[in-house]
This record gives sequence, structure tokens and C-alpha cells, in this order.
Amino acid sequence: MPDTIAAVATGAQVAAIGIVRLSGPGAHAIAEALFRPASGKRMGTYEDRKLVYGGLYGADGALLDLGMCTISHGPNSYTGEDTAEFQCHGSPTLLRAVLEECFRLGARQALAGEFTKRAFLNGRLELSAAEAVADLIDAESVECAKNAAAQLSGAIARRIEGVYSALADISAHYHAVLDYPDEDIEDFRLERYKAALRGAEASLAALLKSFERGKLMTAGIPAAIVGRPNAGKSSLLNALLGYERAIVTDVPGTTRDTIEEKLRLGTLLLRLTDTAGIRDTEDSVERLGVERSREAMQRAELVIDVLDGSSAPNEEDLALLREAEKSPRAVLVLSKSDLGGAAAPPETRLPTVVLSSRTGEGLEELENVIRALFPLPAAPAGEILTNARQAEAVSRALESIRAALAAMEAGCTPDIVLTESETAMAALGELSGRNLREDVTNRIFSRFCVGK
Repeated sequence: MPDTIAAVATGAQVAAIGIVRLSGPGAHAIAEALFRPASGKRMGTYEDRKLVYGGLYGADGALLDLGMCTISHGPNSYTGEDTAEFQCHGSPTLLRAVLEECFRLGARQALAGEFTKRAFLNGRLELSAAEAVADLIDAESVECAKNAAAQLSGAIARRIEGVYSALADISAHYHAVLDYPDEDIEDFRLERYKAALRGAEASLAALLKSFERGKLMTAGIPAAIVGRPNAGKSSLLNALLGYERAIVTDVPGTTRDTIEEKLRLGTLLLRLTDTAGIRDTEDSVERLGVERSREAMQRAELVIDVLDGSSAPNEEDLALLREAEKSPRAVLVLSKSDLGGAAAPPETRLPTVVLSSRTGEGLEELENVIRALFPLPAAPAGEILTNARQAEAVSRALESIRAALAAMEAGCTPDIVLTESETAMAALGELSGRNLREDVTNRIFSRFCVGK
């Protein structure tokens, strides 16, 4: 990397502290030129990662700020290069001025994700760990943050490396026998490696299965609140959120469009959609709302079917309940319990919760029921796939391993089995970055924020 990059690493908002970071061969020279330690010593005389107090000075010698500076020497730094960081007061104007001074002294603006990309290219991070950096920044729940932190420490890489190593042993033995027939090498027998392939299949199948949970962890669980007009859907949304998000009136059909909000329930992140009341109507605007409600219901991983518990269910209520029962997961809510129940609840296999959005009675029970519908997987921390690119690579590797086992069972020649095994190795190599094209690498890091 011949050039030196610089960026504000703490965003554009006003904050108590702001950080400008540099990486590249000129990082230390720029730090020496801009920063004067209060001790009177040169910055380059301090040991790596030591925070030093002093002043930042512009080209005209005027003081820009009093703050801290730290340097690290490559390859023992985050990026594997010489690095420097200035910790200043968090004025966006001040940070921009410091950044402009870095540019004046030869640095250029870092691209999105370029610091972490350099860490990957310089061997400081496996690709799966590098991608975990972005997941950690974007985490919207403690569960997501813990999983990303474990991946940052290499959990996925270690899991994949065991499978990759087993496949490499098979390939190495086969090619050794093929290339050195006169050497005293044990004959290659496919049966010897059947257990290894079965173990690889089981490991990858479990890892791929975790992606279903991983998607819900990162993107949130699509949840639709459905019911007839005036059943209490908007009141329930407001009660769950803890504030008045949706307009609530006694007039049926108040909600004409879908309303979406995020809600955390312990380790779960719900993407709640309050829908228009579902009924037959001649009103063209309301009919569009009903169509959107049905679309939200079809997309949802969780359907919360709200019935007015203060009156007996009618045919439209029962028809909607039958639809809800077809959803992946659903809960029946009998609302308005503070008004008193007028009839027995309808028969259903769905878990049923009686509640009042006005008093809050039953809300905790509803939250417990929803959490029970989405139990945490048994996978150790960091071994839940949350990345579609990674899941696709694991899927291809698993498909090739299963093809290798099928070829073995069919009595095919070893070269066919080996071809499938090496195809699986190539797919797994994309997780660590062994076999990745430059354009794919650029796309991966483009989703990072500038300064990371």
C-alpha cells in the first residue's frame, strides 16, 4: 500500500470526543508534523499504543486543539501498517480542520471500510472476522453484538478451518499417491475418509441452519398485527412501544395504511407492522389498505391476530383466525379485557393471550409467548451465520460434500469424489478470503462506514 489514508472515525455528529485516524507509510510523519507532546519529546520516541497528551497545530503554527495522540508500528497494528490516531474534542468543524491538515501533509481520504480492508489484505483479520466488524457496528441487540464480537475473535474461521483441514487431508493423500507412485505411501481408500466427509456434512449443515436465526437477529423478525377494524390493533402497537405511535379512535377503519416500528423484546428484535383492519369494503382507499395488510401478513414470520374480546367473534374474525393459523408463527390476542369478555374465545391451536392495552394487563404474558416462539439456537456464540454471502458459500460447500458422499456410495472412482471435495474447499475458502476476487472484496467492504 504506497499511500496513507485518513478519516474521521467518530461520525459527523457533535460529541464529547472525536477521533481522526491514519494508516500507511506516512502516518507517523504526519503525526510528528501535527502533534506536539506536552512533554517536549518527539511523538516518535513513545512506545506503541501509548496515549500522549499535547497540542495539534496547523500549517500556520496556530493551535487547533489540545488532545491525545497514539501511534502503532506495522505489522503489529489494526491495519498491519504504521498507524496514528488523534483524539480531539468532538466538534465536526474541528475534526474536519484536522483532517484537512492530514491531507495537506500527504494523506488522502479513506474509502468506506478501507482501514478494515487493509487489515484483511495484510493478514491481520480473516474475512469472516472483518465482516463481523460491520455487523458489530450495525448491531441492534445485545445478542447480535455478542455474536459479532465472537466472530471478530475468529469463531466462524475456527469452525470452517476444521472442515477445510479435513478436506485438505483427503486431497493431499490422493494427490500424493497419484504423483509419487514409487514412494512408500499408504494406498488411497475412499472408505477411510467417509467418516470425515460425514463429519464435515454435519458441521456445515448445522452452521447453515443457524442462518435462519441469524437473519432474524440482524434484520429483525417481521411481525404483523392483524384483525378486523376497531379490534384494538393500534392500541396494542402503542402499548408495546410505550408511546402513542398510531392514532386510536372509536371509528372503525381509522388506520388506512401500514405503520412499521422496531421493538426489542429481550434478545429479540421485532419489526412490527400495524395493519389496516381487514374486512370487505367498498371504500377504494380502505381497500388498498386491506390489500397491504394481507401482503404484510403473508410476509410475516409472526402474526399477532387481534380479536375484540369484549364481543363475540363473527365469521370475518374466524376466517382471519384460520388464515393466521397458516402462518409460520402466530399468536391470538383477545383485546379489551378491561371491558369484560362477552363470549368464550374461539377454538384454535394458537397460543392465546387475554390483555388490555389500556391497563397493560397481559402485555408481559404476550411478550413471554412471543419469546417462546423464537427460542435461541444451541450454537455457541459467534457460530450463528448472519451474512447472506457467507451462508451462500456454506450452502455450496455442503452441496459439494453431499455430492462427494453420493459418488462414494455409488462406487464412483476416487477422482470424482476428490473433484467435489476440492469444490467444497474452494467455497469454504471464500469465507476466509483464500479464493476471493478483487471485485467481490471491494463490494464486501463498501458496506462499512468511512473511518472503519
